[in-house]
Amino acid sequence: MSTPSRVFVGRLTSLSVFDPLGDQVGRVRDVVVTFGASRRRPRVIGLVVEVPGRRRVFVPMTRVTSVDGGQVITTGLVNMRRFEQRTNEVLVMAEILERPVTVADPEGAYSATVEDVAIERERSRDWSISKVFVRQGGSSRTAIGPFRRRRGATVLVPVEDVTGIHQSSSSQSAALLLETYDDLKSADLADVIHDLSPKRRAEVAEAMDDDKLADVLEELPEDDQVEILDSLPVERAADVLEAMEPDDATDLLHNLTTEKQEELLQLMEPDEAADLRRLLTYDEESAGGMMTTEPVILGPEASIAEALAVVRRVELSPALAATIYVCRAPHETPSGKYLGMVHIQRLLREPPHGSIGSILDKEIEPLTAEAPLGQVTRMLATYNLVGVPVVDEDGRLVGAVTVDDVLDHILPDDWREERHEVTRG
Repeated sequence: MSTPSRVFVGRLTSLSVFDPLGDQVGRVRDVVVTFGASRRRPRVIGLVVEVPGRRRVFVPMTRVTSVDGGQVITTGLVNMRRFEQRTNEVLVMAEILERPVTVADPEGAYSATVEDVAIERERSRDWSISKVFVRQGGSSRTAIGPFRRRRGATVLVPVEDVTGIHQSSSSQSAALLLETYDDLKSADLADVIHDLSPKRRAEVAEAMDDDKLADVLEELPEDDQVEILDSLPVERAADVLEAMEPDDATDLLHNLTTEKQEELLQLMEPDEAADLRRLLTYDEESAGGMMTTEPVILGPEASIAEALAVVRRVELSPALAATIYVCRAPHETPSGKYLGMVHIQRLLREPPHGSIGSILDKEIEPLTAEAPLGQVTRMLATYNLVGVPVVDEDGRLVGAVTVDDVLDHILPDDWREERHEVTRG
């Protein structure tokens, strides 16, 4: 058994996992422990491993043969059923790190915050938490960038001297958790957050900036969205709604009471609130109910070089960046008269000095806001489109429906929950 006597979880979660043949299985994302009244130390029962497809699976510690050389080696086949946390299980990275604890000391007990934990293999061949790396002085933090700078001396202490490590606290931060998952896309981070307890979800939401939280909310099931929004101070909830895509924000507002909707809209910028109020008037299964009010809009005189620069903006989703809608001024919805659309592929085939008004696709008839879901779906499929324009009775562009918006409406209501249908044995 080639395994160090002690492994810190913070290091372990950066390691790749390999099978006995040397093929990479995935990457360690967390460590699962249990607490027992009869045990002196918390028992480590397994690893949460992220495998291709961003699926998170459970690997029992009995399958781990080596933790050395910057990698984890397992024996036998890995069960590829998705991990789902059980009631008595605790995730070290997601739930224990940054917990406020009390440390016993000959000179007197002191408050501290968990920064990391060390796990060891015992003579019984079971793994357990043996040491806790703490920072003295509780959870006092100073903001710096998206995360926090920590204060106070650090100490490595036996787990037996630590009280409160198994108890969640109202003062627990989530900065280290977000640092650990900083490389995840919003949809994958949403999967992680969905698996947390409601209390921990609220703590993670509090630690995110508004833009990141808005991106994650767009990927969560409706119940989680409402729960997180309700956990935020109302002023911040309004700010997060402003940062969301208008169609996603509208879908979320539909799940709130009329009183709550109005409270949030009153706190938003008037222009942002006006867009959402307009979207709320449409049926959810219509083009108006699915559309975004912020597609890419340019005038016909704009150059192809300018158009390419606009669609390169990092904040644009691929679906929105695929199509430019050309209108007379003003170039915000509701715009001036809608003239036509330009696809990004066409832009790439034209000289940069040309104007987009000379390469308009005028063959696609725009939809009205009242167009039903079936009509929108057929248009996207018939013409192989990524997005379609929506106009009012005066021919002004009021929004655009993209294929991802349609998929959200034609997939089963619980499609985001599918990963939880199977648990490990």
